[in-house]
Amino acid sequence: MTRTAIVTGAARGIGAATARRLAADGNAVAVLDLDEAQCADTVRAITDAGGRALAVGANVADAASVERAVARVAEELGAPTILVNNAGIIRDNLLFKMTEDDWDAVMNVHLRGAFLMSRAVQEHQVKAGWGRIVNLSSTSALGNRGQANYAAAKAGMQGFTKTLAIELGRYGVTANAIAPGFIVTDMTRSTADRLGVGFDDFIAHNAKEIPVQRAGYPDDIAAAASFFCSDEAGFVSGQVLYVAGGPRA
Repeated sequence: MTRTAIVTGAARGIGAATARRLAADGNAVAVLDLDEAQCADTVRAITDAGGRALAVGANVADAASVERAVARVAEELGAPTILVNNAGIIRDNLLFKMTEDDWDAVMNVHLRGAFLMSRAVQEHQVKAGWGRIVNLSSTSALGNRGQANYAAAKAGMQGFTKTLAIELGRYGVTANAIAPGFIVTDMTRSTADRLGVGFDDFIAHNAKEIPVQRAGYPDDIAAAASFFCSDEAGFVSGQVLYVAGGPRA
């Protein structure tokens, strides 16, 4: 059975890898990001592999933009019953240097965005009697220097996920979260830049602290998302899976 998935923040990194994996699993995939043009590479990778994909530009923190995007996906690809809330930004700084705008921007994209997208998609999931929601948290939810805003948002994603699982379970909808550890992406590159460290050195340093002795990659997260979105995961809901290479990562 072909289903329709929406992956937010899917122009690059974890979102792009997840979109490609869900397409390989047989789903039609809406590749959603702030700039529709930036989604072209992900869409091309999916269609070149024989899948169906649609680039969608939307601001996940804006309710009207979200409603338009979900309606377009339903019309052009089919009613979305899979949602991966991956869109995210960082505005790292120590607490005494962090501005209100830094705080609000991170909260709006991560938490408000996940809320608005989930609210819009759940209508289609409930109607279908089947659905999967996967929210991206982070090991930063446990606390991370210079990331008061990001850590709070990612911890909030876990509580949001568990509540969705409770409210939507009776309709055949599961909700789970993935908490990545150190993943090689543009976002971690920006962290290295902020710290004034070369990216290769940054990766090597972090890998030494991970029990499996390597950094993570977007495909590692995509594999976990694939499981949560599968029929086989129908009895798994309200869970937070740390994909971090070990318990201390």
